[in-house]
Order: sequence, then structure tokens, then C-alpha cells
Amino acid sequence: MPYIDRSNLDLILLEDTVWILVEEVGLSSYDFNLTQFFACRHPWQRPEQIHAIGRFGAVSNYDELYAQLAAEGIYLINSPAQHLCASELPVWYPLLSGLTPTSQWFSTPPSFESISQTLGLPLFLKGSRQTSRHRAALSIIHTAQEYDRAINIYAEDPILQWQDLVCREFAQLRSVPSRATEKIPASFEFRTFWWRGTCVGAGQYWSTDYNWNREEEIAGLAIAQAAALRLNLPFVVIDIAQATDGEWIAIECNDAQESGYAAISPFSLWQNVIDLESDRSP
Repeated sequence: MPYIDRSNLDLILLEDTVWILVEEVGLSSYDFNLTQFFACRHPWQRPEQIHAIGRFGAVSNYDELYAQLAAEGIYLINSPAQHLCASELPVWYPLLSGLTPTSQWFSTPPSFESISQTLGLPLFLKGSRQTSRHRAALSIIHTAQEYDRAINIYAEDPILQWQDLVCREFAQLRSVPSRATEKIPASFEFRTFWWRGTCVGAGQYWSTDYNWNREEEIAGLAIAQAAALRLNLPFVVIDIAQATDGEWIAIECNDAQESGYAAISPFSLWQNVIDLESDRSP
């Protein structure tokens, strides 16, 4: 996870309404050239204190960066505590009881026997913050041999080694058409962005051909909204999926500042944020 240097961030006033701190990360699923679609200014003068949305990818030094910016009167939309709540499963999981699969987390990996007896098989493994590129062999565990192999890789993986290990009850999710790869099989999963408790974007999570009908959308967004309201964060992503029995569940949460757009239109998302903030203006 990169260390962000304050000097590389570009402060933009979007449509004279929303402040955004931008640095491109080189990913088409994340970067979006706001200047091509919106009026963007770089004012020489600004209010002494502003709240800005960070779009500079995932960072390893969020607390430090927040403090540096705050010293300049620039406050990221999510405080360090809110960033942690959106990003780390051990923080957000207790708030989403009943909406997400049963989970346990460990600084030291438990024995296969103990965790499999507690959560059943197969197990779903991940870091407390994320998976490693959705690799199935590191996530979906059926046997002790698979578990031992995954744990050994976790200890060396640059994405996973600094995270606590999360063991989750495996959710049987509705499948969608996709070609077989080394990644977790694609499921009927959707990403949703929530700005101050209002949905500003929702769309397919996986890059394959599927979509929800109106009834499914209403049911899925109801679960996402319940999760967003429980978390009560300024800007958060809730990923949801439908299980094979038709139930909708929250898969995970993320700080929306760090999250890719998936199949959501970036233009529509930012226009929705602008509209909501315009309505809030005196």
C-alpha cells in the first residue's frame, strides 16, 4: 500500500461545490478525469477550513496525511477514526451484526481444526482490510492442506502480511456467467457508494454480464442502506451480494475515497454528490 506525499495532491473545487484532492493511481477502474466533464477550479484563495474528498487510492499513512492536511485547514471527508471504521473488518463488523457473514479475526492464525469447527467448511479467508487480488486459492479453503498453504503465503504476501487474518463463514452466493480463472468465482454482487447516508452510485461489482431487475435492486439497496446507516460515515462503500437462497448480505465495507468505481458511472456518481451538496448549501 503506497505512502502518499502531500505535495503530489491536486486540490480541485468541483462545480464550485465540492473540494477534491486528486492524484492518479494508474488504474482505469479508479482514475477519472473530472476536468473533462465538470467545471474545475484551483482557487488561489479558499475558506480557512474546508472538507475535501480524497481520490488518491489506498494509503498506508492516512493518519499522518490527515494531520498534515488539517494543519493547512483541509480536512478529509472521513476522519482517521471514520476511515478505520470503513476499512477494517474488526471495526465495522460489530456494527453490521445480522447483515454480513459470521467472522473472526486473529493476529496469529488459529489452528485449522479450531476454526473449521467454529465456522464450518469451506472457510473464507481474507485480510482484515482486503483480499489479495481475489485469488481463490488464498480465499476459499476446503482442507487443512489448503489452509496451511494459504497461511504460508499470507505471511509473505505484500498485500496481506501487514493485515490481521479474517476467517469468515462461507456464504453460498448466486453465481453469474463468467469464465474460469484463478480468482474467486464471480457472483451476483454489487458495489454501492453512500454519501452522507444517501446512495450516489450502484452497479455490478464483477466485470461480466449480469444485472439486477427492479425488485432485486430494491431489496439489495435496502440491505446496503441499513449497513450505511449503521456505520453512519460521510463517504462509504458497501458491497452487497445475493445468496443462493435469495437473501441479500453485506460482503464488506470500504472507505469510498479509496474504492474503485466497478460498473458505476463516475460521472453520475460525482453529479449526485454535487447535487446533494448544492442542496445543503445555505
